[in-house]
Amino acid sequence: MAAKIKKGDKVIVIAGRDKGKQGEVIRSIPSEDRVVVSGLNLATRHQKPSRADQGGIKRIEAPIHVSNVAHIDPRDGKATRVGFRTDDKGRKIRFAKRSGEAIDV
Repeated sequence: MAAKIKKGDKVIVIAGRDKGKQGEVIRSIPSEDRVVVSGLNLATRHQKPSRADQGGIKRIEAPIHVSNVAHIDPRDGKATRVGFRTDDKGRKIRFAKRSGEAIDV
């Protein structure tokens, strides 16, 4: 099945600690149905020093379940569901169900 949310998409968190915040998907993990959103769902990790890094307490983005994020409608900036349709050239594209506007261009 085609992915409704992909890397580079603008999403809004609709459930959980970061509800209402927006960000860009920096990584998608389809096998676990999770996405990593930049600047959201930050977790604290204690890291040992290495030759490459000084170590210390780091804040990194943790994965969020894909059901807790929604795509942002390109027209009005609100949460929308994603649908699929074929364009005039026969390609399968994603579109925002709220406004009908194409997401993949």
